[in-house]
Amino acid sequence: MERTDKMKHTFRGGSHVSEYKYTADREITEMPAPAVLSVMLSQHIGIPAAPLVKPGDRVLVGQMIADVTNGLGCPVHSPVSGKVKGFGKLTNAVGATVDCIIIENDGLSEKDPSALPYPKDITEADTEEIIAHIRKCGISGNGGASFPAYAKLRSAVGKVDTLIINGAECEPFLTADHRLMYELPEKIIGGAEILRHALGLERSVIAIEDNKQDAITAMSIAAGKYRGRVEIRQLMTKYPQGDERQLVYAVTGREIPTGKLPADAGCVIFNVSTCAAICDAFALGMPMISRIVTVSGDCIRHPSNLLAPIGSSYKDIIEFCGGLIRTPKKVISGGPMMGFSVRSLDCSLTKGCSGILLFSERFAGHPGTNESACIHCGRCHAACPMHLMTNYIVSDIKRDDFDAAADLGLMSCVECGSCAYNCPARIPLVQYMRAGKSVIRAKTARKQ
Repeated sequence: MERTDKMKHTFRGGSHVSEYKYTADREITEMPAPAVLSVMLSQHIGIPAAPLVKPGDRVLVGQMIADVTNGLGCPVHSPVSGKVKGFGKLTNAVGATVDCIIIENDGLSEKDPSALPYPKDITEADTEEIIAHIRKCGISGNGGASFPAYAKLRSAVGKVDTLIINGAECEPFLTADHRLMYELPEKIIGGAEILRHALGLERSVIAIEDNKQDAITAMSIAAGKYRGRVEIRQLMTKYPQGDERQLVYAVTGREIPTGKLPADAGCVIFNVSTCAAICDAFALGMPMISRIVTVSGDCIRHPSNLLAPIGSSYKDIIEFCGGLIRTPKKVISGGPMMGFSVRSLDCSLTKGCSGILLFSERFAGHPGTNESACIHCGRCHAACPMHLMTNYIVSDIKRDDFDAAADLGLMSCVECGSCAYNCPARIPLVQYMRAGKSVIRAKTARKQ
């Protein structure tokens, strides 16, 4: 289905959510590595990495300390030099207990000798060599999904005609990608060029919401050096513009069939932060051992955009930002729409975490607080970018009629939260949808 002119560079449905981009003018600040880091072994879609080190071992910055030898996953690297204190367990952002490697930082920042710039010009590297180096450096999607970048690239080779670099950052509060595009546009385009070369495409499209004009200007200036190989595309500011299905439609006018991936519509999408990490992997030889994270909300003393080491505890990150000015009612990993409420500040930073948000009652009270009966106003349906009849689906889920919910398209839900955001009855619709999808997946697994 083609867009009309009015639909150009956006999508049907969605919401104009309050932005709360308090940190949009906060420069990226490098956070020193804390004394102790807990590096999770499960940071990506796929199976957890297996340790390559043992307690008492000395590790170096950028050293591979865990790997996945059989199956989908990414290696994990040490963000500091120091000693392996031991192994532990942490609860991650989604509530699962995962293994971690605990490292005592010696403060020397001694770099692993194997972390070297790529040995030849990127134009001389073939696709498999590029994929292998991206895998070696442990790069995963930084936009939140944490899909291993090498696997996404490999699955797109020979199947796509459009490379989209996602700079939408449509979630409220989050500005990490905004600051990256404004401050370091060359890194993003450098990574995009590596991906473009690997895919054999003539150009890439970097898609940015039009509420980030300074970033658009910076990216456009940097792109001007590439003689048309990089296009900067302005998108209408609307949530969830950064969702891959909505992004593909906004940029190309193509719709991804239910149950299919962007590659099935001839597209592949990488986040701007992922591109910057790929650039570092080739230009510096440095694996993914840190990431930019927005620390914001009405409970933090100094809202910030930090370049923080992977494995830093939320507690250490919050202390670096001046600590708390009030006790938070809710701490969210990621954005307020699609992120997850964490149970403990001992949770450590992972590659896919773009934000740590600390909210008092003012921001934490909706949806789900004082829930009332559905009045069938249709706002959830109007806001749903997948055009689902959310109220009827949730009614089926509440009755445990999951087959009926599935028939109404439950599994097409992208869990963006637009329905709950717009619900006047304060029903936590997206939580019901997530729960319903989990039940259906479990039933399907039992049948296999």
